Amino acid sequence: MISVLVVDDHAILRDGIRSLLESQEDIIVVGEAENGAEAIEFIKGCRPNIVLMDISMPQMNGLEATRFIHDHFPQVKVLILTQHDNLEYIAPALQAGAAGYVLKRSGRRELLNALRQVHEQGVFLAGRVTRELLQDYSHAGGSHRTEENRLTERERQVLQLIVDGKSNKEIATTLGISAKTVSVHRTNVMAKLDVQTTVELIRFVSRNHLLASSLAE
Repeated sequence: MISVLVVDDHAILRDGIRSLLESQEDIIVVGEAENGAEAIEFIKGCRPNIVLMDISMPQMNGLEATRFIHDHFPQVKVLILTQHDNLEYIAPALQAGAAGYVLKRSGRRELLNALRQVHEQGVFLAGRVTRELLQDYSHAGGSHRTEENRLTERERQVLQLIVDGKSNKEIATTLGISAKTVSVHRTNVMAKLDVQTTVELIRFVSRNHLLASSLAE
């Protein structure tokens, strides 16, 4: 069961999110908060698996709260749910320690997928968020074709699907292999490219122009 704390300063939005999440058999809403300060106080007494966090809120905004939660309660994952779709907000949120970033205009399926992926894999980046990150880093110089050449054909396929924002299960279905095998390939790719997180991996791909032909499509 995935326990979720919903944090947003609009009660009507919290009500809608609660209704959606509680319609799922594997998700339970354990509480609500109107701002970051309330969220932190709640977490001190109860440790949800995931905090679904807005950014723009009074008293303590979502970025400040995310940073505090990441530093003091690292076992609690923060998934940002916001209207802001530009790097002015995306980059600081990820730097603060957010495990994922979803836009409020996203569909129900994407939000539910994001929660499950953060719970299972520790990270989720929607396709449009990934594209924003790639565009931001695409101007960087340098090319590391050697690193890409060290990857097997299967690892390159997995890497491309990771960059496309696919989960391990989705990659497994696409390639006709098991999710465990995908996890092994993901680990090997990150080790070969010397990165620790999916965000770092995406930045590396863009900065060093790996998979350039695919990313340009």
